[in-house]
Amino acid sequence: MIQRALTLIACIFLILGATSCSCTKVVQSSTKSSLYDRVIKAGKIRCGYVVYTPGCLKDPNTGKLSGIGIDTLEMVAKNLGLKIEWAEEVGWGSMIEGLQTNRYDMVATPIWTNANRAKLVDFSQPLFYSPVFAYVKAGNKRLSERNIQALNSPAYKIATVDGETAEIIAQEDFPRAKVVSLPQLSDLAQLLLNVSSGKSDATFTEPALAAGFLANNPGAVEPLGTATPLRIFSNCWMFRRDQFEFKRMIDTALDQVINSGALNKIISRYEPAPHTLYRVALPYQLPSQPGR
Repeated sequence: MIQRALTLIACIFLILGATSCSCTKVVQSSTKSSLYDRVIKAGKIRCGYVVYTPGCLKDPNTGKLSGIGIDTLEMVAKNLGLKIEWAEEVGWGSMIEGLQTNRYDMVATPIWTNANRAKLVDFSQPLFYSPVFAYVKAGNKRLSERNIQALNSPAYKIATVDGETAEIIAQEDFPRAKVVSLPQLSDLAQLLLNVSSGKSDATFTEPALAAGFLANNPGAVEPLGTATPLRIFSNCWMFRRDQFEFKRMIDTALDQVINSGALNKIISRYEPAPHTLYRVALPYQLPSQPGR
């Protein structure tokens, strides 16, 4: 009887010991270092970047980076007491992979948000917004004197890049038009070049890009249709999903830059032409002045 009792007690201790080890593993797993923890411990944010005006510019002689996204992030990092490590220049097709394989902590070039990207990554709050309009060859009488919906016809060709915004707009809004598609890694300015050369009748892009193209090709293209954009996209920094502490830190520091008016000055410094980029609306209303 005594032997049986001792055996039972030994079994209970074995079970408790196994449970304790299991719990310890769960606790260790749940306390695995987050992106926020690693950034604070290292004192720096490792950044990938895509060279794209006006979010990120690279001096061809010195390699120095500048632009709306770069200058703003440097200000955010300074306010947080952190440094920026420019880890890697990447392309549109590889930037998400670099985040997922931990080659860098975030993408410093402001990126357009969309549903496909949201399934894979997370974003900061917007730094600014990009409107998208239709552009045609300057003096194109076939289109310039007609409503933009005339584009939805097999009689017209739309220049696109595989998987990019112009292709999506063509598919969703103008499905009957023919598409002249370029490979995914093509320079987006090539869309406007195809239009100005007559290879395509129209394309869809942001005024900031069109302004840069027109600076080198005066009078080559012109907007088509009304002043209402076909699309408006948020421009945000990008990082891996589920990094809530890191996101809150970045968003709070960005709020400080927005509310101080510093971001508006940075945007004005790099905006290719007036009113080509839309500012973030301030989240408050000034009190009315007495007697007004």
